[in-house]
Amino acid sequence: MDGPANIDLNLLRTFLAVHRSGSFTGASRLLGLSQPTVTTQMRALERQTGRELFQRLPRGVAPTAVADELAARVAGPLDDLAAVAGPGPAPDGRPADPVHLAGPAELLAVRVLPALAPLAAEGVRLRVATGLTDPLLEELRAGRHDLVIATTRPRGRTLSATALMDEEFVLVAAPVWAERISGRPAAQGPTALHGVPLVSYAEDLPIARRYWRHVFGRRLTLPAAVTVPDLRAVRSALVAGAGFSVLPRYLCHAELASGALVALHEPEDPPINTGFLVQRPGAADNPDVPRVRAALLRAARAW
Repeated sequence: MDGPANIDLNLLRTFLAVHRSGSFTGASRLLGLSQPTVTTQMRALERQTGRELFQRLPRGVAPTAVADELAARVAGPLDDLAAVAGPGPAPDGRPADPVHLAGPAELLAVRVLPALAPLAAEGVRLRVATGLTDPLLEELRAGRHDLVIATTRPRGRTLSATALMDEEFVLVAAPVWAERISGRPAAQGPTALHGVPLVSYAEDLPIARRYWRHVFGRRLTLPAAVTVPDLRAVRSALVAGAGFSVLPRYLCHAELASGALVALHEPEDPPINTGFLVQRPGAADNPDVPRVRAALLRAARAW
């Protein structure tokens, strides 16, 4: 297709927001425009280029090959231009909009919110949501969040991800159970845990299954005795003697230090998962978004 040199920059900005969010509604949220305005601008851009850019779907839109090519050409220059321009001041001296941050409930509660407390004291407003990574990333693309802490690196090039922290997984139980199987996981492997109740945050045992595969080199066959969709609740159940589980070390560090929980096995190569701080590409209109991002990256160096 012909170059976009003579096309209105506002149309290209709107086009890029639609391409990245996957819908006219998401783009309208990102840009602060009405959905009819976004639709009108995209029709104007399609007339100027003489090519269809998006296929309308029951939910959202799908970019055509022409749109993918155009996005690849204009994304870098538009992002650079936005970075140079920087976020504009809030109109009428009003405070900046709240920063919408989302991620796993446990990590937000234990590490993220304490790290952001000084910003809140300085007037930064936060709106925090919790959930699983895949739905949160879809909501980020649609403009519902400014930043997401993800447990996996997002696929594709529409989102900017920076490694934030590594979490190590540890096999733990209360002392009453640790005494019964003392030293046996290292010698006998997972058979040492037969007869000990397994506590998990989900029925499909994702963390425990990963630990079994990585450390013991075999498939986990034990069913869960207790499931509760919050790792802090799993930790509480373990401290009370409910059985064993696999937890991120940061979440049970204090309990391990006090003896309320005991590490049943300390492999030389424990499983580690990397968390990512994810943001939509381009400079944020809200000046507090980069402040929150920078504060999290600073705090993560000490985690």
